[in-house]
Amino acid sequence: MTVQQLYRIILRVTVVAGGVAGLAMGGEVPPRGVERPADCSFNGSPYSPGSQVRSEIYEQALAFAKAVPRRQATRKAVPAAQVARRNLIDRAVMQRLQAGKIPVAPLSTDEEFFRRINLDLTGRIPTAKEVRAFLADKSPKKRDAVIDRLLHSPEFVDKWTLWMGDVFQNAMKATNRDEGMYGRNAVHKYLKTSIAEGRSWREIATYMLTATGNSYDDASAGVNFIVRGFAPMGPYQDTWDSVTVRAATIFLGMGSYDCLMCHDGRGHLEAVSAWATRTTRLEAERMSAHFSRVNFAGYPGNDKANFYTQSHVILDKPAGAYVIDTKWGNRPNRYPIQVDGKEVKELTPVYRDGTPAQGEWRASFANKIVEDPMFARNFANRVWKAMFTVGLAEPVDNLDPDRLDPAVKPPAGWTYQASHPQLLEDLAQLARKNDFSLREMLRVIAESTTYQLSSEYSAPWDAAKARLYARHLPRRLEAEEVLDAVVKATDVLPEYYVGGWTDKVNWAMQLPEPTEPQKDGRAREFLDSFDRGNRDMIPRGTSGSVMMSLQLMNSPVIINRVNSRTSPYLAEQVKNPEDAAVVEDLFVTFLSRRPSEYEKMVALKALSKSGTKAYPRAAAVEDLAWALINKTDFLFSY
Repeated sequence: MTVQQLYRIILRVTVVAGGVAGLAMGGEVPPRGVERPADCSFNGSPYSPGSQVRSEIYEQALAFAKAVPRRQATRKAVPAAQVARRNLIDRAVMQRLQAGKIPVAPLSTDEEFFRRINLDLTGRIPTAKEVRAFLADKSPKKRDAVIDRLLHSPEFVDKWTLWMGDVFQNAMKATNRDEGMYGRNAVHKYLKTSIAEGRSWREIATYMLTATGNSYDDASAGVNFIVRGFAPMGPYQDTWDSVTVRAATIFLGMGSYDCLMCHDGRGHLEAVSAWATRTTRLEAERMSAHFSRVNFAGYPGNDKANFYTQSHVILDKPAGAYVIDTKWGNRPNRYPIQVDGKEVKELTPVYRDGTPAQGEWRASFANKIVEDPMFARNFANRVWKAMFTVGLAEPVDNLDPDRLDPAVKPPAGWTYQASHPQLLEDLAQLARKNDFSLREMLRVIAESTTYQLSSEYSAPWDAAKARLYARHLPRRLEAEEVLDAVVKATDVLPEYYVGGWTDKVNWAMQLPEPTEPQKDGRAREFLDSFDRGNRDMIPRGTSGSVMMSLQLMNSPVIINRVNSRTSPYLAEQVKNPEDAAVVEDLFVTFLSRRPSEYEKMVALKALSKSGTKAYPRAAAVEDLAWALINKTDFLFSY
């Protein structure tokens, strides 16, 4: 039995290439949608609608379902009325499905759930021992117990530090912006400590918006939020605008501010946001004025021996205002305005609800933003997307306040942006009640029946059901998760060197940003092939590619680990004379499930032909491990 036969026939490997759609960013488009304005050039990323996000996730679910043969053909979809309602999520989702008479996928099997919850909460696959222990556990509360255990694990901290690093775009070098290696490391350390210690999203937001000090110091890591907003080759107003855009996007989900800093919304954003079409550039600039007393200074000197060289110092000035009289820079010219017949060139800060700043301007902004209804909605929506693949409202970075409040009917011609407006509002209120605890929001989601539904679905499937959560939508693993799964399954730990760190790390999930590891080109090349982005203009993606497939098949990262001379785990399996035990253990180790009867039969047949000089037993075991890594379901949380 050759490798190719095992790869193409026996184990039914399906290469996940470009045909499996990725998750693009975009926004809900009303029927009268128009093209993105040609003159909106500051943000160069292409416009794509939120409906595209749902459509592509729907296609991905179909592609995955087709690629992975059903192992439980007798498990049929059931009426929503029969599904257990464990919390507010289930009540909202099942009521909607029941009203539409849409069948619901059955509850996930223990194998399916255990792999999914480990990957979604920790980014790591479970060990074979853990899988067997979970399957043997007869306790009716075992799923809740494993959720609680994973929420308090070190691996949870690694996974969500990576997630939060993506949200904050924590990077050493971005397009025309340089936080520096030590600034990046300081932010990474702060985020990791915050998640480990359970700091709330509210605390983190307040700190990022108000911190002062040096960008390289751990004690003032939050100033890198301001540094990240620096806009070169322009007046200070450009930087204040950029910081405001970052704050509104990250903490409110309102990315339309990037357009509003250049022009009024009317005539430009009719296809994107009802709220933005009635918002003016002047209002956006009054928001930006909250940062107009920030003193942004580079550390003096260029002594390479000095740790602080190329760092930045962020402080607050006692005076200053937002001057609207500029004729150069990255954004269109700013012109004075007429107020009561007088020319006004300076703006003082006014929050988007019309409230003037009170006290220190940045602190006032931070106080207002965490109380903003959009702050809680954005938090709930981002965490929901991380667990369900698609947000309740898409795109997560371009929420529309005028179409989210379930108590207020959207403007004429528009529909609610969220698929379940009341559910999003209820989750936002729950977030406030729990002081924006990441763990508690994840617990509510993970314990819901909706999250625990199977990805298998026997009823007819269409794009509308993707938005209604009638089944669990498969999620292609992120780059770091794929590499860590290979490492964990083969038990061949690497040592990654990270710029500016004295300690080495063994897991890709612990790397501080997508440019690492800098000294391991093979690992970096492998990770890059899985579309991990750069935390700037290139977001993470889940599209497949030929390069991704070639890396899985041929990369030394894989080949060196599916080798019984280097892998302690595979060496142990080679010594096991029981073929059936070897096959089952390999499947449980790599895929967190037992093989189907067909898979077991053909794998045993392959092993039975080994043991000769031409095809040693070690080669057969290694081929089987290699094929399992290249199997479609190895790449998915489903």
